[in-house]
Amino acid sequence: MNFRGKIGVLGGSFDPAHKGHLAISKEARKILKLKKVIWAITEKNPLKNKSSTNILERIHQCKKFTKSHKFIEIKFFEKLIKSNKTIDLINFLKRNTKFEIYFLMGADSLISFHKWHKWKIISQKCKILVFDRQGYKKKSLNSISFKKLNGKSLNFINFKKVNISSSQLRKI
Repeated sequence: MNFRGKIGVLGGSFDPAHKGHLAISKEARKILKLKKVIWAITEKNPLKNKSSTNILERIHQCKKFTKSHKFIEIKFFEKLIKSNKTIDLINFLKRNTKFEIYFLMGADSLISFHKWHKWKIISQKCKILVFDRQGYKKKSLNSISFKKLNGKSLNFINFKKVNISSSQLRKI
């Protein structure tokens, strides 16, 4: 396949979007010289409880939050691809774009990545960048996923962390 640049994909419920999501997106863009970063918003994370805010409101909030960052695209793929599985999103993007795909995640997500549907296949279809998060480094570096994938299709990125999470913001 003839690639026309690189894109990053940051998936999640974004309930709510916060400066940590933005920091990961900016850092990935800078490191990899990404053409764009897609925030792939999911209606419901299969490993978490239902989001407290409906999908349309979260999409609106993300667009408002990122309006001054034109390289970030807000997308909701689930109805189009009829799935909330990352592997189905990656397969869809590989079929329908000419970009090299980098899947972006926080270190907290890496800890449970081995529980994701077809996680090993995701790692074969795209490169995975894991961004360090406050309080998660040791656990993520000892995770099943890191031990199996590190250096192959997964890279751990140390960067200036933003100590915030959607869970913390919902408690405010």
